[in-house]
Amino acid sequence: MKFSNIKIFLVLLLALTISSVAFSSEDNRSDLTSYSKDKVHLFLLAGQSNMAGRGVIDKDNNDPHPRIFALNKEGNWQPATDPIHFDKKAAGAGLARHFALALVEDDPNIVIGLIPAACGGSSISHWQPGAWFEPTQSHPYDDAISRTHIAMQSGTLKGILWHQGEADCKPGQAPEHKARLQELIKRFRTDLDAPDLPFIVGELGRFYAKDDPEYISLVNRALKEITGIVPFTAFVSCEDLTANPDQVHFNTASHKIFGARYARKYLEIIDRKAK
Repeated sequence: MKFSNIKIFLVLLLALTISSVAFSSEDNRSDLTSYSKDKVHLFLLAGQSNMAGRGVIDKDNNDPHPRIFALNKEGNWQPATDPIHFDKKAAGAGLARHFALALVEDDPNIVIGLIPAACGGSSISHWQPGAWFEPTQSHPYDDAISRTHIAMQSGTLKGILWHQGEADCKPGQAPEHKARLQELIKRFRTDLDAPDLPFIVGELGRFYAKDDPEYISLVNRALKEITGIVPFTAFVSCEDLTANPDQVHFNTASHKIFGARYARKYLEIIDRKAK
C-alpha cells in the first residue's frame, strides 16, 4: 500500500472511530437534562405503598438503563434503580422501572423520566390540596404537583401511574372511592394543565381481598369502572400476581409483570388518542 493510501485509510479509520464514540455517548448519556425536552417522556408515580414498591431488591437485575432516569428526593435526576421511591425506609423494588423498560424497548428514540411521589399508607383523602400525611411527613398531593413541575423543566409529561386503595377498604370510604377518584383525576389534569393526560390505575392485590373481600371488591370495582367514565384512563389487572409474606404488597417478580402491564395499557391509550 502506498504512503498516501495509508494516510487516507488512517483518516477514514479515525473518522469512523469518532463517529462511533459520538453515537455511543448519545445513547449513554448520564444526564437527563442533556436531552431535548420533547424526547424526554415524564411519568408521575402516585398512590400508596404498592406504587412505591415494597419488593425485595434484586441486585442482579437492577442495573441502570442509559435512557431511564428518576427524580430523587432533592429534585435532581439520577439513573433509575430501585428503590425509586423514598417515602419510607421500607421502600424497595416496584413496578416503575419495568414500566419504563417496556417503553424504551418499544421506542428507541425516547428517554423516560420517572417522578416518584407515592406515600405508603396514604388514603385517597390525603391526595388533595393542603392535606398532610404524618407517616411520611409530607403533603402527598401538593408535593406530587411540585415535583412534577420541577420535572417538566426537563421533559414532557406523558402520564400518571396510580396504585392506591388499600387504605380506603373500610366502611364510609370504600363506597365513595369512585367519586373521589374521578375528582382526583380531574384535579391532577387541571393543576398540570393536561386535560387529556393518560391516567392508569392498578387493581388491588387479590391476595389482600381475603381479609375484607366486601370493601376490597368495592374499591376494585371503582377502579375498573372509572375507565368507562373518564376518558384516557385504563385499568391494569393483577391476575395471577403474588404477594410478599405480608399478603399486602406485591413481590418483586409480580412488580416486573405489573410494570409491563401498565406499559401496555399506556400504549393502548396512546393508540386510541392517535385515531
